[in-house]
Amino acid sequence: MKSSRKPPSVLFYVQHLLGVGHLRRAALISDALVKQGLDVHMVLGGEPVAAIDFVGANCHYLPAVRSDAGFSGLVDGGGLPLDEAFRQNRRKRLLALAQQLTPAAIITELYPFGRRQMRFELRPLLEWAHRQPTRPLLVCSLRDILQQRRPEREQETLALVRQYYDRVWVHGDSRLSPLAASFTLADEIEDRTAYTGYVAPPAPETAPGPRRGVVVSAGGGAVGLQLLQTALEAHRNGLLHDRPWTLITGPGLPASDYARLQLQASAQGLELIRFCRQFVQRLAGAELSISQAGYNTVMDLIVSGVPSVLVPFAGEGETEQLERARALETGGRASLVTESDLDPERLAQAAKRALGLSHRLPPLPLDGATNAAIDLQRLLDLRRNCA
Repeated sequence: MKSSRKPPSVLFYVQHLLGVGHLRRAALISDALVKQGLDVHMVLGGEPVAAIDFVGANCHYLPAVRSDAGFSGLVDGGGLPLDEAFRQNRRKRLLALAQQLTPAAIITELYPFGRRQMRFELRPLLEWAHRQPTRPLLVCSLRDILQQRRPEREQETLALVRQYYDRVWVHGDSRLSPLAASFTLADEIEDRTAYTGYVAPPAPETAPGPRRGVVVSAGGGAVGLQLLQTALEAHRNGLLHDRPWTLITGPGLPASDYARLQLQASAQGLELIRFCRQFVQRLAGAELSISQAGYNTVMDLIVSGVPSVLVPFAGEGETEQLERARALETGGRASLVTESDLDPERLAQAAKRALGLSHRLPPLPLDGATNAAIDLQRLLDLRRNCA
């Protein structure tokens, strides 16, 4: 006989500002939470991305926020800087939704380890949760490697975790990338930290026959122009010139840049597209990938098993992608070219190294979404049994 008990509700807050990686990872976790039988409510604060689905979850959209053109501040959907009225409206809507749902658990993606720009609405949400007669579980969902911060910012994060959070999920493997490598105070929250393994898509079916062709991808596209241009020049100079090439720009590449690249790619007989829904399947049949080193891109590379050149994004002092690429290169899983060293010759040399790597390596844990859902259900069960 099935239980008539209403499933616990989960409020899952995600704010993407530049690329779409945060959304892709959140969608996989959402899917696992739904399959666990939880009532999932996604609170999405960025512009909608049609190619990413949250099947089985309820989606609630706040007025959209994104990074400005210079990546130095936040703007609304019309490109205007955020004013206090806009912030108040978002905060009011978020708190009203929480009051309506009275969730058993609240998940914040990245915050308080990142997304500090959104503290105008997230701190009130944490305070609201803390005041409830039955306090919801508070969980932070983190990628494997964080952007390194100043000591005072780390102390601020530590204080928030200690005061409010029951669990910190690290979607990675402590043997490859321990949290302490990018957050020096990790030992002080070890009691509530859980490594889930990586959040990765299902492994694709392997196509019969040898791998063939090159896939160049620029993540969300907002910061991938240099990579795409260098790949085109490397092809002109002879890199796997007799193979089919596909260049995937991402939805964020400006239209003028896309048009210019389209002319170059067409002249060289190469395919240029903005987005590929069957990206992992495309990688599974390719003999080489050239890409940035964002979390989701790397997961796609690992599950597809494609030899890979990583060109990590390093603008505006970013360290996360570089640290991930270095860890993978050290482990013999990829070849690395830094943005500062990127030119057609070095790219070709890195491709040669990647094609020569052994791919008989120990598998990485890739069931992070399922493990996170199981962990949350266990925490909810423990709380209910202790009530």
